[in-house]
Amino acid sequence: MITKIISGRVSILLMLLLVIQVFISCGQGKNEMKTDKRIVMNEDSINPIQKSEEEWRKQLTSEQYYILREKGTERPFTGKLLMNKEKGVYKCAACGNELFTDEMKFDSHCGWPSFDKEISGGKIVKSVDRSHGMIRTEITCARCGSHLGHLFDDGPTKTGQRYCVNSLSLEFVNEKEKKMADSEKYTIDTITLGGGCFWCVEAIYQKLGGVIKAESGYSGGKAVNPTYEDVCEGTTGHAEVVQITFDTRKTSLDEIFKVFFTIHDPTTLNRQGADAGTQYRSVVFCRNLQQEQAARSIIADLTRAKVFDNPIVTQIAPFTAFYKAENYHQDYYNRNKMQPYCRMIIFPKMEKFEKVFKERLKK
Repeated sequence: MITKIISGRVSILLMLLLVIQVFISCGQGKNEMKTDKRIVMNEDSINPIQKSEEEWRKQLTSEQYYILREKGTERPFTGKLLMNKEKGVYKCAACGNELFTDEMKFDSHCGWPSFDKEISGGKIVKSVDRSHGMIRTEITCARCGSHLGHLFDDGPTKTGQRYCVNSLSLEFVNEKEKKMADSEKYTIDTITLGGGCFWCVEAIYQKLGGVIKAESGYSGGKAVNPTYEDVCEGTTGHAEVVQITFDTRKTSLDEIFKVFFTIHDPTTLNRQGADAGTQYRSVVFCRNLQQEQAARSIIADLTRAKVFDNPIVTQIAPFTAFYKAENYHQDYYNRNKMQPYCRMIIFPKMEKFEKVFKERLKK
């Protein structure tokens, strides 16, 4: 009788230890993650997302922030994507980076969504996690650095891998939604231009038909997350720029450039009027070959036509990063029309733009 009781207690204890081990194998406590960055693999530096933790807190729910930014975990068998069988793509919930497809997903019975491989192209970073007295492989999004889960070598498919991921780390887009998003993506383009003070450039593009968004910011330098004061010192290498997102069905890259070379003087090196310094240089930051060719083409046309008395000195450079300027710089002209600078500098440019492009103004 005593032997049976002991045997029963041992069985219960073994079951409890097994449950605890399964939970720990995919989860980890808040602020307990330790990683060895020396073994990071597949690091993807394409369009990295750099935000402050305060910005992440505003963007994410408290549950998402705990998991994605504080390396937490959701309780097993509670995630909404655990049993999802729809066809589509799984993206990083923080930045939209495409990580997995439905064909990579399988039921591992571990309590979290599982995948046997990732979408190729360095989408995920792998690093050592030494928390909880174990050595595991943490997986994070290569674009924004957010925590996804862990990678194990116990998968049942031919890859032998099991990407164990929190549902809250993922955003699922079904096949129909993805096709619609992809079709819209080809009609939306973005270009970054510097033509002196960004207040002027932003105000004008806001009124051009087809422009979805015009944001003031900084680009072209080496400093990360520069402030307005940093850029004004002229030591960061950044120019004041406006990032323009537009619908190619309603306007064109050619028109964007025609406006650009109408509203500023591209012949003055590192200067627009009284604003002097490299931060005020005339510059086009190109995201692709099409943008570069279009920029060089219009400059060649303007030069042949002798539109300007002096040579055009506009810089054409590859786009690297855009840092959005402080909130008080956004939509500055519309909020401060009576300020002396707006009345004396921006208003005359606005009048010229509205006269030349009167048929292309937003209704």
